[in-house]
Amino acid sequence: MEDYNQLIQIRKDKLNKIKEEGINPYPYSFEQTHFSLDIARDFENLNEKEVSIAGRIMSVRLMGKAAFCHIQDKQGRIQVYLRQNEIGEKMFHLFKILDIGDHIGITGQVFKTKTGEISVFAKEMQLLSKSIRPLPIVKEKEEDGEKVVFDQFSDKETRYRQRYVDLVVNPEIKEIFITRSRIITAIREFLDNNDFLEVETPVLQPIYGGAAARPFITHHNALDIPLYLRIADELYLKRLIVGGIDRVYEFGKDFRNEGMDRFHNPEFTMLELYVAYKDYKWMMQFVEQLFNHVAQKIVGSSLIELNGQQIDLSPPWKRLSMFDAIREYAGIDVSAMDEKELRKVCKKLNIETSPEMGIGKLIDEIFGEKVEPLLIQPTFIIDYPVEMSPLAKKHRDNPRLVERFEPIIAGKEMANAFSELNDPIDQRERFMDQMKLKERGDQEAQVIDEDYLRALEIGMPPTAGLGVGIDRLIMLLTGQPSIRDVIFFPQMRPESK
Repeated sequence: MEDYNQLIQIRKDKLNKIKEEGINPYPYSFEQTHFSLDIARDFENLNEKEVSIAGRIMSVRLMGKAAFCHIQDKQGRIQVYLRQNEIGEKMFHLFKILDIGDHIGITGQVFKTKTGEISVFAKEMQLLSKSIRPLPIVKEKEEDGEKVVFDQFSDKETRYRQRYVDLVVNPEIKEIFITRSRIITAIREFLDNNDFLEVETPVLQPIYGGAAARPFITHHNALDIPLYLRIADELYLKRLIVGGIDRVYEFGKDFRNEGMDRFHNPEFTMLELYVAYKDYKWMMQFVEQLFNHVAQKIVGSSLIELNGQQIDLSPPWKRLSMFDAIREYAGIDVSAMDEKELRKVCKKLNIETSPEMGIGKLIDEIFGEKVEPLLIQPTFIIDYPVEMSPLAKKHRDNPRLVERFEPIIAGKEMANAFSELNDPIDQRERFMDQMKLKERGDQEAQVIDEDYLRALEIGMPPTAGLGVGIDRLIMLLTGQPSIRDVIFFPQMRPESK
């Protein structure tokens, strides 16, 4: 740490020296005309033409009154050749005291070196930003004829915490986030082409609802009331269905006060959409089409590679009821079991339970532990127990079940969908059952939302609803093992001092 602090002090001393020489180390702008990759692609037309480029110094090689450096811009790296008699003694002296990590702007001619590397011969140079902290520069060397990387900025926790450094020294990870943006654009394109309207609903809510989760609580000073960061967009979007907006969707940030692991971050991106006059059967076909459309746009195929396995997203996908799935993969028929029997099964299977868990959560734990990880190819798990889904419509053929499905891909839930419950009397009873679970200590049980019930009493048409975990979908399509790898700034524990 002492050595590192000394390096920072050396850079601060350089900064003061630059200022004393009348050079502004933090100017206001620089006009770029070209970028690194564009120059390489269009070299035949740009050879011996003047360009202006800018970027961060990533390597330096001094040779008396000449020097080479590589600068990194948004597209990649390009070599710059500098000579004192071209840029002037003052600027060349400045360049010699600059550090890796500093930003410079270069105006000069494109050419190719004797070794064949496309470069820019600097005619003018400008310092654009002086860095104070050294970068953890990745180094390479050859051992037995092979290139070996060392001093790599590879510690996962540090990379997540200092994403700005990660992007500089591991620029290839930027492609994950470019793909993330393209995935969201592809989804929007699909929904807009299917006559959906994108909307925004409140993030701060007086009553949280729409999912089984613990909320984050805050306080509104002017109104002197508690408010909750939303755990889902559902109840507000269905109010819009009541209001006559028949196809509606929202990309929203949701917040759940729960544990963190490679599939869960307390702040995450959810797509929710609702369609009037449709049911969960229609929605299953729609999900197949949506996922297949996105895969075609992003990877150019319905087939994706993940962990050495090929996953086929082309329709149709397998459909399997929750009870049949547990029977097939765990060898147990839980369809007629009461809470006491389910607890015995969980104990036998070494599945942890707690006293506040009801029938729905116990079945969900069995499914999550013994079935979900085994479902690799896209599979719709359908027809859930009514206790698990207080906002879903009862099954038309079996009132002990609801019309709900979750698509499971690569062993993980990707979405959740219902034939939405639109009977206000049934909905009130379900909310009351949830309150009984809350009284037992289930902190994730849903609360009664009287205004939502009032909206249902106005009348909501038959409706199909869907929620898609965008971060998990991006993990799937980019092959990333952790949700933290697809979120720029994941939640982290405070740094220890």
